[in-house]
Amino acid sequence: MQALDLYASIEEYLNFEEEVHELYKAIGHTVLSKEPKTLIDIGCGQGEFCYIMEHNGIKTFGVDLSAKQIEIAQSKGINTQCIDIKDIDTKYDCATAVFDVINYINEDYLSTFLKDCYNILNQGGHFIFDINSLYGFSEVAIGTLTIDNEDKFIAIDADFQDDKLYTNITVFDKQDDLYKKQSGTIEQYYYTNEYLTTLLEKIGFEVEDKIECNLHVEEEADKYIFVCKKL
Repeated sequence: MQALDLYASIEEYLNFEEEVHELYKAIGHTVLSKEPKTLIDIGCGQGEFCYIMEHNGIKTFGVDLSAKQIEIAQSKGINTQCIDIKDIDTKYDCATAVFDVINYINEDYLSTFLKDCYNILNQGGHFIFDINSLYGFSEVAIGTLTIDNEDKFIAIDADFQDDKLYTNITVFDKQDDLYKKQSGTIEQYYYTNEYLTTLLEKIGFEVEDKIECNLHVEEEADKYIFVCKKL
């Protein structure tokens, strides 16, 4: 099982609902202020953000490379598909990439990914996404978490080094009197605001705003929300 699919299978146990709600609220408010008629959510996961935007009058479509996540989203009746954005020929008024999507993309592929985001937008369309700050990676994300219930044991260990966050996931699922072990490692990449701004402008975006987002502490931002417009 791929690491992201493994993460999808345990996401309900991680108790991130409050942080996700606050981020969706911040990005959703920004999206609605642009008044798009159509929106594509890239890395849509289980489709929650699409669901919220759809109920605010926007026609949505979600894409994700995790078949497990898409399976869950489609079971809820949310319009999603397991497809790479480079294979999409429809254009949208707004594109979003919510909750760490950009941080999952390595530097070699990042420019190509951002160009694909540019290409699926209508002229004047907006691309809105969040990234983790250095504080978010080096202070908030690191550490160890264990979850033990009747039929599942989960161990997560996250370490940040050389501008990368390594998250090791181990899951033991109880099957009769035995436990089946699954494990995987997720890598995330830290990018500075300056680096991303330069890259986005080179592609053809105007960075209209960078919004500080404090999901965990008030003293320092753990995320930034980028608001970009296709020129």
